[in-house]
Amino acid sequence: MTSIMTPHPDWYRDAVLYSLDVKTFADGNGDGIGDFVGLRDRLDYLDDLGVTCLWLLPFYPSPWRDNGYDVADYYGIDERLGTMGDFHRFLDDAHDRGMRVLVDMVFNHTSTEHQWFQRARDGDEKYREYYLWTDDPADAPEEDTIFPGEEESVWTYDEAADAYYYHQFYHFQPDLNVSNPDVQAEIERVLQFWTEQGVDGFRVDAATPMIGAKGAAPVSIDEPHVLFKQMKRAVSEVDDETVLLAEADDEPAELRRYFGEGDEFDLLLSFVSNAHLLWALADENADHLAEAFDRLPAYEDIVECGQWANFLRNFDELNLGPLPYEQFQRAIEVIGADHDTRIYGRGVRRRLASILGGDTDRLACATSLCFALPGTPIVVAGDEIGMGDELSLPGRDAVRTPMQWTDDPTAGFSTADPDSFVRPLVDGEYGPEAVNVAAQRADPDSLLARVRAIVETRKACPELSRGQQSVVDTDEQTVFVHRSEWDGTTLLTAHNVGPDPVSVSLDAPDDVATHLLGPGDYSLDSDTLSVELGGYDYCWLRLGQPRTRTA
Repeated sequence: MTSIMTPHPDWYRDAVLYSLDVKTFADGNGDGIGDFVGLRDRLDYLDDLGVTCLWLLPFYPSPWRDNGYDVADYYGIDERLGTMGDFHRFLDDAHDRGMRVLVDMVFNHTSTEHQWFQRARDGDEKYREYYLWTDDPADAPEEDTIFPGEEESVWTYDEAADAYYYHQFYHFQPDLNVSNPDVQAEIERVLQFWTEQGVDGFRVDAATPMIGAKGAAPVSIDEPHVLFKQMKRAVSEVDDETVLLAEADDEPAELRRYFGEGDEFDLLLSFVSNAHLLWALADENADHLAEAFDRLPAYEDIVECGQWANFLRNFDELNLGPLPYEQFQRAIEVIGADHDTRIYGRGVRRRLASILGGDTDRLACATSLCFALPGTPIVVAGDEIGMGDELSLPGRDAVRTPMQWTDDPTAGFSTADPDSFVRPLVDGEYGPEAVNVAAQRADPDSLLARVRAIVETRKACPELSRGQQSVVDTDEQTVFVHRSEWDGTTLLTAHNVGPDPVSVSLDAPDDVATHLLGPGDYSLDSDTLSVELGGYDYCWLRLGQPRTRTA
């Protein structure tokens, strides 16, 4: 058994995360920009939805040239979003409802407006070493930017410094030299500051680029993952219940390393599962999802130290890059059939509802399937009601529009004139007149109602985070069946990603079955379980009785 050296939290295993951007969620002061006052006013909605942990996109002072990921001050609240007092009142109210709070943290780079960079370009030698510089980019190896088509080079000349600085992302986001012990100490101080403020964990942005090649050579850390161990140790010294979630978009064979021995990340966003899942849904072929299990490290190899964080969409592009090349070529043609929806050569700037044609049954099936994967599920704000995208907006802003609360012209997001909103509302068939929270809360058959039921069921199924996991083979290409065995029970989930009714017969390990979720039906005869699924149906069953637990 693996020895876990660092105190290891457990609450995240059965958590349901809800990802939101404060600036586009709810406006509390009527200026057209979401804020912590507005978010606090909507906590009852999130509580009713049943989510147990909120993941907040960056809210720090920033020029907002990259949606807040261009951080100008790690220790503050952007004044457009409120004050530190507003943040604490929100945090206290969330905790009072039993909800944890994760916050985004960006250590791969800063904004050019950060005081560290300003002091570096003005000649302060200490801060000069916080970044990576060259006098001549021609002497550095050629390297692609993370945003092809938007940035031509990873080097940008700074006139004040009379040198070129390195940036994997946008030119206004210089990379930090994380091999510098002073930078590592700054990272630890930032993490400990926010842990002391009461946050429950951090989603670490761009974890893979942090420890990869930077500039002329790889970062000179003897063992790159030591940096992540230092980060985990720093937060655990303040509160050993603090969780680290990594945006680790690495080769599948490398992903196990990010968990360490329980002393690095607790959760990893599973980009491999995400790409395969969306391709399975769009192509109506469950075999694509089964292939993800063959490519990822076996669940039993990671479960002691952490688990996957599963998602359908996020506030960036849908990255199909993790698919094998031939499948990627097919998927980008199907999901990104309109070339205006493609971005960076690897992704699609569309919301889930737009990809699946706004079909409530397909969206509910997709959500159920994501929640039925081993790991911690994530809901992106707006997906629970089937919000669409606004392709008239540039780049990834198409999927970052304000939350649609009501059918009025402001979508209930703000009392301001919509022309002053931080970002325009969706127009057309997915606009607030057709898709909003108020209408769906009043409809027991709405997508929102079905997502609420899925959330509650997942929280009652510890098999999906603790058990032995396996994909069950069937003869039906549109059906995905997954089995989780733990503590004397077997959780069996079946999903039909196609439009036609199907029936599958499975071996049953027990003669007791309990229907937990979904419109699908079943029958149990001797040692055979038959599951009947209509088009886009799903069915969650628990087989057997749980063992009696002792205190």
